[in-house]
Amino acid sequence: MAQVCDCYLQAPARYAAGTHTVSVDEMTGIQALERLHPTHPMKPGQPEHREFEYVRHGTQCLIANLEISTGHLPTPTVGARRTEQDFAEHIQRTVATDPQAGWIIVADNLNTHNSETLVRWVAPACGLEVELGVKGKRGILKTRHSRAEFLSDPAHRIRFAYVPKHTSWLNQIEIWFSILMRRVLKRGNFCSREELREKILSFIDYFNRTMAKPFRWTYTGRPLLATQPNASANVY
Repeated sequence: MAQVCDCYLQAPARYAAGTHTVSVDEMTGIQALERLHPTHPMKPGQPEHREFEYVRHGTQCLIANLEISTGHLPTPTVGARRTEQDFAEHIQRTVATDPQAGWIIVADNLNTHNSETLVRWVAPACGLEVELGVKGKRGILKTRHSRAEFLSDPAHRIRFAYVPKHTSWLNQIEIWFSILMRRVLKRGNFCSREELREKILSFIDYFNRTMAKPFRWTYTGRPLLATQPNASANVY
């Protein structure tokens, strides 16, 4: 936890020196729900009335990055799935925005975040000529642990910083997902998956242009005392 918090603390200086620190994760199962009847807006003396019945039009998955130093969300991916290939391609598109820079990518321990596909891309992207081995048998590719160890090597130009298990709140992109939920999804009405996708991407574009700024991260990685419930508060 302290190592991840140190990434956040050092992000502005690293950004000035040419290294990006981004927080990445997926928001899955975003439902395209269409209300059967229009919402009645609030007016003096009457709260808003929303129809409780809806039609499901399927789901979408958002893979998003948060640039820690600026609060911007570069290269969002919205699609029907989140396979290891989808995640690896998303990371490739992100790095391609500044291909010669250093990249520190904060992520959780989902298996797609330390996959064979990702290792096979990161190795040549970092100019590493190493024997990767065989998945499930030997070498770097053998296990999730060996792959994660390789991907988090601090000597690499592109490396991952993994949050500990059961600490998804430590990943700053989760804060931004709550903003998306409040401003777009919770009260949204979507007639198709395509409309849902376009509204998510439109909001990200609007957010980047008008709202983006770094989160004020106050947690240091040290254990929290029961008498300090707000010690890890994050303010936007």
